[in-house]
Amino acid sequence: MSRAATMLRAHPRPAPVPVDAVAACIDACLDAAQACAACADACLAEPQVAALVECIQRDLDCADVAEVTARLLTRQAGAGLAVVRKQLEACAAACDASADACERHAHLAHCREGADACRACEEACLRLLQEPPPPRGYGLDGV
Repeated sequence: MSRAATMLRAHPRPAPVPVDAVAACIDACLDAAQACAACADACLAEPQVAALVECIQRDLDCADVAEVTARLLTRQAGAGLAVVRKQLEACAAACDASADACERHAHLAHCREGADACRACEEACLRLLQEPPPPRGYGLDGV
């Protein structure tokens, strides 16, 4: 069991959607954030850095968006469902853009790893968006 799952289960308020799905998405977001930061850094060290500018930009965008997404998913007390749903959509889009950019440089190991982490995060976000919303009156805004 991941630390995220343990912490979600330890929270005094039950999660509005299955803990395993939320924890998997948190873990995937944190993996993508780390992989994208590392990939951007590695791209900066490549001799052909000018050809990697778009990849670096998409990696940095994805790293930031994925980190914020993980933090929002961690909040169970007073979480804003409408905001979380939009953040999941944004994270999936940022991951898709970063993966696309990294896949154009798949000859570089760090880009392959970055793309894999981004695709896994994108899939986790889209899976979580498919979960039914919590019942009305749960205390979350939106539906």
